[in-house]
Parts: sequence; structure tokens; C-alpha cells
Amino acid sequence: MAVSATIASFGQNQKPTTMKYPVTQKGETVDVYFDTKVPDPYRWLEDDKSVETGAWVKAQNKVTYDYLAQIPFRDVLKARMEKLWNYEKIGAPFTEGNYTYYYKNNGLQNQSVLYRKDAKGTETVFLDPNTFSKDGTTSLGGLDFSKDGSKVAYAISEGGSDWRKVMIMDAITQKIIEDTIVDVKFSGVSWKGNEGFYYSSYDKPKGSELSAKTDQHKLYFHKLGTAQKQDQIIFGADQKRRYVGGSVTEDDHYLVITASTSTYGNELYIQDLTKPNSPIVTIVDNFKSDNNIIDNEGTKLFIETDLNAPNKRIVTVDVKNPKPENWKDFIPETENVLSPTTGGGYIFANYMKDAVSVVKQYDYSGKMIREIQLPALGTAGGFGGKKKEKTLYYSFTNYVSPGTIYSFEPKSGKSAVYEKPKVDFKSEDYVSKQVFYTSKDGTKIPMMITHKKGLKLDGKNPTMLYGYGGFNVSLTPSFSIANAVWMESGGIFAVPNLRGGGEYGKKWHDAGTKMQKQNVFDDFIAAAEYLIAQNYTSSSFLAVRGGSNGGLLVGATMTQRPDLMKVALPAVGVMDMLRYHTFTSGAGWAYDYGTSQDSIEMFDYIKGYSPVNNVKQGTQYPATMVTTGDHDDRVVPAHSFKFAAELQEKQTGPNPTLIRIDINAGHGAGKSVAATIQENVDIQAFTLHNMGVTELQKIAE
Repeated sequence: MAVSATIASFGQNQKPTTMKYPVTQKGETVDVYFDTKVPDPYRWLEDDKSVETGAWVKAQNKVTYDYLAQIPFRDVLKARMEKLWNYEKIGAPFTEGNYTYYYKNNGLQNQSVLYRKDAKGTETVFLDPNTFSKDGTTSLGGLDFSKDGSKVAYAISEGGSDWRKVMIMDAITQKIIEDTIVDVKFSGVSWKGNEGFYYSSYDKPKGSELSAKTDQHKLYFHKLGTAQKQDQIIFGADQKRRYVGGSVTEDDHYLVITASTSTYGNELYIQDLTKPNSPIVTIVDNFKSDNNIIDNEGTKLFIETDLNAPNKRIVTVDVKNPKPENWKDFIPETENVLSPTTGGGYIFANYMKDAVSVVKQYDYSGKMIREIQLPALGTAGGFGGKKKEKTLYYSFTNYVSPGTIYSFEPKSGKSAVYEKPKVDFKSEDYVSKQVFYTSKDGTKIPMMITHKKGLKLDGKNPTMLYGYGGFNVSLTPSFSIANAVWMESGGIFAVPNLRGGGEYGKKWHDAGTKMQKQNVFDDFIAAAEYLIAQNYTSSSFLAVRGGSNGGLLVGATMTQRPDLMKVALPAVGVMDMLRYHTFTSGAGWAYDYGTSQDSIEMFDYIKGYSPVNNVKQGTQYPATMVTTGDHDDRVVPAHSFKFAAELQEKQTGPNPTLIRIDINAGHGAGKSVAATIQENVDIQAFTLHNMGVTELQKIAE
């Protein structure tokens, strides 16, 4: 008998709560942009190493956790979330050497464990990230096997940092065989045969490695048996690039190098590894398009590109004359956005059609073999593997269906369920539908709305509106335990596909960048207004949530339309738009945002929506809980610190403005299960409490 939490009563006439916040000292810092003076009184909070900042974090967390502890149904939410989360999760298997490997989590383990089976089917633990640290804050940040599967290099992340350490292990004996490779960042590991591997990193910054600027990425080759200080720089010593990646083709013939200065657009290079000291050959020499070599057959390259194809296409070219003028269409551009994978000797064209998956299988002559029948409308991923594989795997999920793994035989096209999770959630009791609404300038925007069947459209349903809208990122349907608990409690979960994302290709992305960034906020505001107009909810029961670029979205929306929502939940957000490019890798985001130094027009535009610069004295802002991690070196926590300080100083009325700061945590990747559950519990408890919910009643179903 399942026990779930359902909203029992609402109390819209909450007694005003007088919040007492820690005193945040104001400094005298003033910056001048194009003769305009901009005060920055909380600049001191940017110093993540200072005793004062540490004391401020501690004081803010005490206020926040004291507040959360008084919410009577917080423990009920936690019990339900833990119960629902506690199911076995098994990943798709993959073969390396004589072993089959797969990830498994028994339910509430902080990190998933990598197991393997030998030819006899004997299962052993290969790598258990739960042993990396006592508190679960050190995670596995990726791993790659040598060509014969005898060696493995795996990266670890400590405290959620983007900086990685790479350990090198004999995969047969499971013994560490070399010194740790340190100071690796924004990098995979790609082996050249069994002799060594390529990786990328920055020079260690002066000052704080969590916040100091990093902008010259270099590609190195580490030869087994040598010290890291002897590693050869392959690319990036002379050409200054913010992001450089290197990968070796499956046949070991070529090194493929990508280089970029921003999060969109890359140069493309190739080097013949079969000939010693062969030159690095330029394929694409500018940053005007995204380009990626997905495979090769001998000297024939298969390149995924959006050059002259905003929705992407696959082209072929001979490595002897690889420039774009020699490219030939292999899979031409369509009206839907393409994201291809390769495996089993085939190419799989995964298309997004209105943010849901359509997958077509091609052979290497360009012939379409079949469209793969998916279980329902949702998101399919996978279909990748080595050319020799006879069986591939793919996952399928949507907002009401937990991720299920299917096996797929590319020759016959036969699909079968490989691993269906046993989740205590009745998918059949929920409905997820797509609507299209009109934004401020007339653009049609898709949105998925998911909730319990039989929901009354009376304007009183607690609704979580979640958005991102940037960096060509697409929000496609996927199942989440936290969202399941929210919907069990009678909540609605709504996700609009805002401009700035990648759902409709490059044009859709560009329509939410630089001087068009306001489109993203307008799209989000229009989504809220649609939900209110259709009586799904009302401003008294609406929460807006987003993380990273989505945190900026929430910050901008709540400062522009504080009347629109009851609760705002900006997570790890880019809140100081005038200074974002001065921290860590922030300068690489300029394709989407522009910078305050570009021109007076760009400065004025950015200042017009920058959340930190648009909190106004005497305004009633929604109940707000800012969330961040003290070790976030992607979007430094100073963004969130300064925004919270501004809100606490200027908020009028009873709505709390809190900041919840995870200690020894980063931007989100690798966060332990325990920390993830607690954060989601606190967010939902805060949200429902501020919507006037007084208790959650346990009911048997």
C-alpha cells in the first residue's frame, strides 16, 4: 500500500512573518561603464576565501535552516521522497576488453557504483565512488578505457568542482599504476591505443581556483610511464582558446581537435596518427558554426554541422581535402533539429520534433533503414556503441515515465525492455500534454504541462513553472522523482521551451541571445500568464524555478514582474550580468549574453535586466529562496550572495528572501543523492508553505 502526501488545507491568510536577516555590510565600490557609475556595495562577497564571506555564509544558512525547520510537513515530504527514490537503478551495459561494465545504484547510494562481469557472468565491483569520500561529496567525473580495455583513466571531482584529478588504473588488476594527473578541467580523456591519452586543462589560476578567470585551454598528451610535467602540449600553446577538446577516432587513425572561444561555434582540426609528427590540418578555421566529426570510414569523414544548416546536417568529405567547400550532404538538414550517434555499424539520426524524439537509422551509404518505433511521446537517448556491437541500448523517458532502458538489434530493428525501474509511482494516474501559447511578440512557444488526472481547473493548484532558455540547451521530457512527489501532492509541473534553447535549431537559440535576451524572459512571463488565464493556477499558487542560466531567468522575471508569482526559486544563477565574464570560464558565455564592455548599447541592455542591478527599494518581491553551492566554480556563488543581499535589504512586505548555501558543493554535477533529496525537500516545503499550505496529510492509495 503506497503512502503519498496530498495537500490537505490552504491558508491564504498567513500571518506576516517578520524576518530578521544577518547584517550584510555595504562597501563603497563603484564601477564606471561608459561614463555611467554603477555602485557594487556587496563586492566583498566575491572573495570566496575571506573570513568575512565565510561568516556571512554561516549566518545566512542559520536563518534559512531555522526557517525551514519550522515547516511542519517538511519531514513528511522527506520521507516520501526517500521512499520513492529508493529503487534500484541500472545503466546500459558496455563492453571493454573481456568484461561487460554497467552502473548500478541500490536506491539511496550517494553515487552509482560501476560493476563488471567476466565471461562466466561473475559480478564484481569495479569502481565505487562512495568510497572516494566519507560524505559523498567526491564523485566520478568520467572514465575512459584504453583500446584493448586493459587500462582505464577516470576523473574525480571533489566538492562539485569543475577541476578534476585523473587516476590511471590497470583495469585487469584494479591497481593504480601511475601518479595522479591534476588540474584537469572541462575535459574528457581519449586514449591513443594503449600508450597514453589526450586531456585538456588550463594553467592553474593565481588567487582563488574557484573564482579566478580561466581562458587559455590547452590539449595535452600523457604518455604512460612518464610524469605529468613531461606531458606534451598538442594544441593551445600559441592559439589562445577558451575551450579545446581532443578525441581519437575508433580506428585509432585520427586525432580530432575542436577549439572555441565561446559556448557556440568551433574551429575543427585533424591529425593523422598513423604517421609520426604529421601536421595538424585545419578543416574549419572560424567560430561561425558548430562542427563535430562523428565517425570515419578510412579517409572518409562524417561531420555533424550547422554550417548553412541551422537545424544541423551530416556531411562527408575526404580527409585529403577536408575544407567546407568540399563537403557533400549525407543526411541533409530537415525542419527538425538533428543530434546523431553511431553504433553497430549504423548512424542514428535523433531528431527533436516540438521537443520530443524521433529516431531514424541509416547505413553508411546514406540509406535510411527504418524509423525506430518509440514507446510514446518523450525523450530517447543512446543508440551509441562500437561498430562491432551486435546489440545497442537506448533509454526512453517522459514526465510521467521513469527512464527505461531498451536493447536494440540494429540488424533486425528488434527492441526489447532491458531494464524497467520499479518505482512506487502510478504513471497511469497522470497526464502530460503539450500546448502552444503566444509570447509577447506573437511567437508560438510549446509547453508541457503534467499533473494528476482529474485535476480541477480552479486556479488553486500549486504550480512549478520551470525554464532555462539559453546556450542552445533543449528541455525535453524526462522523469524526476522530485517532480513525481510534487505532482503526487497535487502540484502541476510546467516546462515551456523558451527561445535561447535549441528546440528549433540555431535560429531559436539566436532569438534569445545578446540584444534579444529579453525574448526569453517575455516567453517565460507569457507561460505564467497562460497557466493563470487557463485557470490551471493563479499568482498566489505559482512558483518559478530555474538553475544556472535558468537562475538568471528567474532573477530577471521576478524583478520585472514581482506580482506574477508567489514563490521564486533561482538556483546557481548568473545574477550579476555586468561582471559575469570576469569569473572562471564566464567570458566564454559572451555568445549568448554579450558583455558590459562590448558597447554602450550592450551595457545599457544588460544593465536593464541584470538581476543584481534591478532589485528596487520598497518593492514586494515573491517569497524567494536562492540556492547555490559554496564550491561552485562554474557560476561563482558571489552571484547568488549579492542577489540575496540586495533582496534582503530592499524587500517590502512579509515574504521571506532566503539563501540556502550547500557546503562543499558545486554547480550541481556529482551531487550526492542525500544532498539532492534534502535540497528538493527544502525547495518544495518552502514553496508550499509560502502558498499557504498548512499541512500535508498522509493518505493511503
